[in-house]
Amino acid sequence: MYGRLNEMIFVATVVVLLFIFGAAIGSFLNVVIYRTQTGESWVYGRSKCEQCHTQICWYDNIPVVSFLILGGKCRSCHAKLSYSHPVVEGLMGLLFVWWYIVGFVFFQLSQQPFVFLQPLFWLIVGVVLLYIVIIDYKYMLIPETAVVFLTALVVLYRIALTAAGIMQLNDFLIAISGMAATVLFFWGLWYITKGKGFGFGDVQLAVPLALLVGWPELLVWVFISFVLGAVVGLCLIALKLARFGKPIPFGPFLILGACISLIWGNYLVAWYVTLIS
Repeated sequence: MYGRLNEMIFVATVVVLLFIFGAAIGSFLNVVIYRTQTGESWVYGRSKCEQCHTQICWYDNIPVVSFLILGGKCRSCHAKLSYSHPVVEGLMGLLFVWWYIVGFVFFQLSQQPFVFLQPLFWLIVGVVLLYIVIIDYKYMLIPETAVVFLTALVVLYRIALTAAGIMQLNDFLIAISGMAATVLFFWGLWYITKGKGFGFGDVQLAVPLALLVGWPELLVWVFISFVLGAVVGLCLIALKLARFGKPIPFGPFLILGACISLIWGNYLVAWYVTLIS
């Protein structure tokens, strides 16, 4: 009984610490996103109010908690703060908690050093994808540096899996071929719509996502992404929050579709094969 209780206390402690750490990472990402748009350095300088530019004290800069205590307003000028701050911090905290509680179900490689490299890889991927979702949602922009970093990370990881014999060379080549075909398809959409219906940043983002999802699950990913984008777009138009001809960020739908495909893609492919056979 005491052993079970101690185990529960340990897990609860780890969850709380991971949420705090993840929320702190989210707070840092908020700074990176804001200062990237304003051209400021995100390495130097203390956090300040976006309205009155008053430097924020440490006790007003605690992730999630400070926003709630201050009622979502600046202590100095009482201007309303963006809800993106606690949302990003909370989502990042939940990502770290999910990674610890649920994520390890998917991290099943027992070969060294992938016992540690695999969960670390997926955690970094999750952080980068969340960063892209946020910045694309707020500014309709997919940063090339994040896409290049993610692409390099995925390619190196796939090469490492192939070199270790965990992934077959033929599967790696098929994944690259599937990625090339998908990117060509996305580029065609961008070219046909002259960038109005499909941004070039989405074309670039398709490179790491296609490699990440792999074949044949990337077919599920593309289909789900477009369905999600269409459904949400129509809902926004119905609610008069958007109008026809006005672009909406598509990066979040690509990333959400990729996440769904990574978790359930193989089951959906198997279900479709049995359906048509």
